[in-house]
Amino acid sequence: MAYIVNKNDRLTVYVEDLTHDGSGVAKVDGYPLFIPNALPGEEVEVQVMKPMKKYGFAKLIEVKKASPDRVEPPCHVFWDCGGCQLQHLSYEAQLVQKRKTVRDVMDRIGKLPHVPVHPVKGMDNPWRYRNKSQIPFSESNGETIAGFYKTRTHDIVDTDVCIIQSEEADELMSTLKHKLHELGIRAYDEINHRGMLRHLVIRKARATGELMVVLVTRTKKFPQKEAVIDVIKNVVPEVTSIMQNVNTQNTNVIFGEETILLYGKPYIVDTIGDIQFEISARSFYQINPEQTEVLYGQALEYAQLTGNETVIDAYCGIGTISLFLAKQAKEVYGVEIVPQAIEDAKRNAELNAIDNAHFEAGPAEVVIPNWYAEGKRFDVLMVDPPRKGCDEKLLETILEYKPKRIVYVSCNPATLARDLRILEEGGYRTQEVQPVEMFAQSSHVECVAWLEI
Repeated sequence: MAYIVNKNDRLTVYVEDLTHDGSGVAKVDGYPLFIPNALPGEEVEVQVMKPMKKYGFAKLIEVKKASPDRVEPPCHVFWDCGGCQLQHLSYEAQLVQKRKTVRDVMDRIGKLPHVPVHPVKGMDNPWRYRNKSQIPFSESNGETIAGFYKTRTHDIVDTDVCIIQSEEADELMSTLKHKLHELGIRAYDEINHRGMLRHLVIRKARATGELMVVLVTRTKKFPQKEAVIDVIKNVVPEVTSIMQNVNTQNTNVIFGEETILLYGKPYIVDTIGDIQFEISARSFYQINPEQTEVLYGQALEYAQLTGNETVIDAYCGIGTISLFLAKQAKEVYGVEIVPQAIEDAKRNAELNAIDNAHFEAGPAEVVIPNWYAEGKRFDVLMVDPPRKGCDEKLLETILEYKPKRIVYVSCNPATLARDLRILEEGGYRTQEVQPVEMFAQSSHVECVAWLEI
């Protein structure tokens, strides 16, 4: 098959845009080339690596004319690591680009050119913001390595420092890497399914300073367990919880089903605003605590609660948004398909003496009709789905019962735009979209959308 470009062609091209994953986009006679590490407005020399029928991939060889927004990445492994995509773009330009990304999908996918997309609510300091780190361990040439995966691979980029995670995570990652080797504990070999330590997971509560360390192991048997616990306590004396999670499966899923307490308590406590949350090893909890308050504040503003409303929180998780809503609503009903998350949500409601938040486990598209059948009526629907967006059956349920206001929190602008189009065709009108920075230095952006029937 003949292509406009061929493999190994060297071309000089002009970069027009960025993709959703942070690659530059250039066009050769209308044929798109995706170029990692290239920025809009740049003239670059590239080598074609993988031509395909409708688009191709190329490698950046040289920046001939740099964007004024290009900066030197402060991370020494940025060019190899897949954790961040935009450290080479100034932070101010990152925010502009993220707004453009949202605007583009609202127009192209959502067919919503009339809907305002506001400037991104950014961070004062876009570094060291992550309250959770998931660090894979392995071995290379007889040495233990740990760090983060290269883009689209499971090859670990070995490092002792990540400048978007906590300093405690850096210290633990570096120390354990060397101590495990001394203690004779083998790191996991993903290809042959051997070795013991698969991942190190660290969670830090910003408000309380409490710290949880989770050691994800291939086997329940844990040689030198007490020695490892002592190492962790010496590195981070403030640690309040050390857990072992056992994942015996030959899989790239991080957590297994069994979690064992090794030291301290099985959770840490954090607060968002004036609400406390108990966070266990596997709880979903937003990774950027500073911006979570901004995100939830925006959701509350769009909900426009007066104290008389009954609200549904679909995909409620451990009740983080639900409990915020309950402070200003008459009643809140949260639904989540993960039973353990619902137990956490109930416990968090009890922890905060909130008695007008009710939680039920099950698929939202099943539970919500049951609530209506019981005679309940709802004024506001809050949804915060995973990246794939709302389940099709949930959207059908929403359009059947039509709560008068929807607040849609999304971590994927493309699926948000798709779902807004479906809701618009069902009678809703999108009022506006507010992007919020949750993942600085990456190409991802969170959004809050407000809809009225």
